[in-house]
Amino acid sequence: MNRIPVSPRWKSALAAALCAAALAPSWALPDARFDPAFGLFNAASNGDSSAVDKAADAFDELMKAEPSNLVLMAYDGAATSMKATTTLLPWKKMGYAEDGLARLDKALALLTPAQDAVIQHGTPGSLEVKFVAANTFLAVPGFMNRAQRGAKLLDEVLASPLFASAALPFKGAVWLRAARRARAEKREPDARRWLALVIDNHAPQADKARALLQEAS
Repeated sequence: MNRIPVSPRWKSALAAALCAAALAPSWALPDARFDPAFGLFNAASNGDSSAVDKAADAFDELMKAEPSNLVLMAYDGAATSMKATTTLLPWKKMGYAEDGLARLDKALALLTPAQDAVIQHGTPGSLEVKFVAANTFLAVPGFMNRAQRGAKLLDEVLASPLFASAALPFKGAVWLRAARRARAEKREPDARRWLALVIDNHAPQADKARALLQEAS
């Protein structure tokens, strides 16, 4: 039987592809399945109250399919916490908030070096879990005593050696959140530094960063 010659370059490319496939987390979702829920979550985060329940339901469904995906668990927890903003009933507010925070706590507690791999959107899963938790902890009312831990998690994401390898949209979101936190704490030079990183790196959040700079001028 005649063998088809295979070039060394093709062999190297095939080996790299097989290696990447072997290292890819089995619990990661294709973007086509993740993006609709992620879009709803972003809409809810940006003030669209009609998207809150939809985002929570969407991540609940994804979690049923991939219960080991800690990124999904973190978004599920954050979306559940946001449901506290959709009701006027105090006991429901507390129920949603506490349920969501418990899911975030679980996702954080389950983090291992395995989640340092890219899971969704080209970003190390451990960083995304920590950032989603940080955003939620910094947003909930002060009496829930989460702000200090949220600030610590945000600092951990920024200082992580993995941060440089994260996708630009993720890095832009982190820099923008760091800028808003710095401004809230009256650290304007730090806020401007983070905003400059968003703009100079042409992150998708650049227009928001420019608007925040104009507000301070």
